[in-house]
Amino acid sequence: MSSLKNYLVQYFTLTDDLIPQADAESTIREGVSFKGTNMLILILAIFIASLGLNTNSTAVIIGAMLISPLMGPIIGIGLGVGVQDFELLKRALRNLIMAAAFSMLTSTIYFIISPVSEGHSELLARTSPTIYDVLIGFFGGGAGIVAIGSKSKGNVIPGVAIATALMPPLCTAGYGLATLQMNYFFGATYLFLINSIFIGLSTFIGVKLMHYKPVVSVNPERSRKVRHIVYTVAILTLLPSLYLTYNMLRQSRFSANVDRFVAQQFNFPATQVLSKSGTIEHGERIITVTLIGRILPADSLQLAMSSQLKNYGLEGAHLNIIQGDSPDLSQLKNGLPTMSDIYELARTSISAQQVTIDSLKSMIAITQINDTIAGRIAPEIKVLFPQVEEIAVSRAIFGNINSGVLDTVNTVLVKYSSPLPNAKQREFLKYLEARLQHRSLQLVNIGNQVTFSKNTENTTHKK
Repeated sequence: MSSLKNYLVQYFTLTDDLIPQADAESTIREGVSFKGTNMLILILAIFIASLGLNTNSTAVIIGAMLISPLMGPIIGIGLGVGVQDFELLKRALRNLIMAAAFSMLTSTIYFIISPVSEGHSELLARTSPTIYDVLIGFFGGGAGIVAIGSKSKGNVIPGVAIATALMPPLCTAGYGLATLQMNYFFGATYLFLINSIFIGLSTFIGVKLMHYKPVVSVNPERSRKVRHIVYTVAILTLLPSLYLTYNMLRQSRFSANVDRFVAQQFNFPATQVLSKSGTIEHGERIITVTLIGRILPADSLQLAMSSQLKNYGLEGAHLNIIQGDSPDLSQLKNGLPTMSDIYELARTSISAQQVTIDSLKSMIAITQINDTIAGRIAPEIKVLFPQVEEIAVSRAIFGNINSGVLDTVNTVLVKYSSPLPNAKQREFLKYLEARLQHRSLQLVNIGNQVTFSKNTENTTHKK
């Protein structure tokens, strides 16, 4: 076991790779300064990052991160606490505050004159920091101090600059000030604080692990107070991110349940899901599903789908179902469909109405033909079948009493002036089928029928 331990330790020992403490400190102290060239480079990097956010270009934002010298003061803070050099700590903290202030001012001026009018995804992604941002800052700072203190630095520092993303939050905060959207300002500022504090904290821990010696003539009581302040600030910064992470995980789990619910329950032959969303607003869970295609019975659909919510961990959620025939604007606000979704709803509604109109026109046309056909063929019938005295054509719906099956029958009612032989009746029927263009007709002789009147108790026979 001891040999295995020694074998593994050799892969993680830093003794042979570390540079002298004085060389590492010299590098860090040079990066703390924010005068002249460093300040000009910072302002230019802010403009580049703002342009990247303005155009939603990830490549441009990454370039600005590589240019920015913001990592210097932050690592300087961690070194100052670690070696108990409070003059370095004050200088690094002062320079970081000045750099952040100039960055926000620069981005605010840019976005005031910029034509951008709404936040893009790269902006929105930097207004709700979570525990993951804390971990990124912590591990990124750890990688940074190890790289600075080692002989082979490689591409670690540029990678840390990209991973911790210090520039975009400052630009987003400036955007919030320029557009008076304080949610952007406070969210982005908090993200910058998270990154800065936990990069500094991991630098402090790295300095201790690498056994950097503290400066001479230090006041132990003062050092203890500073360490307590650092730990307190780190914990206070961590707590809001834990709450935001909890909300993010709850929203993620809720969205996953909504996706599973919609995918498994909203399967209809002639109706499709246009959009779906699951949101949590003021503690209320809201599910909005927008459908297109054949219109489904709204009440039955709502009842059936609501009863299934408990099977997907969605019990108590409010379900909004929007169909193409009657979009509800109050539901649209909760569901947040896009303009294209609303356009599809309107187009589907118009299409459904057009189908109904065409169907009604067809029914009216058939009725008009049946109402006038007898008059149009009357001269022919008078010549070919003089015994026919009256004729009427109609469509009737017959229902089977036992099975309840409905059937549409084209019926011809005929009154004869004198009896028509059976052979002549068959000939007459074939003539009507050809003339009316119906394959099957029911010929009814009304020359001797029984009728019933609700106003009389006795039956009346007509002849």
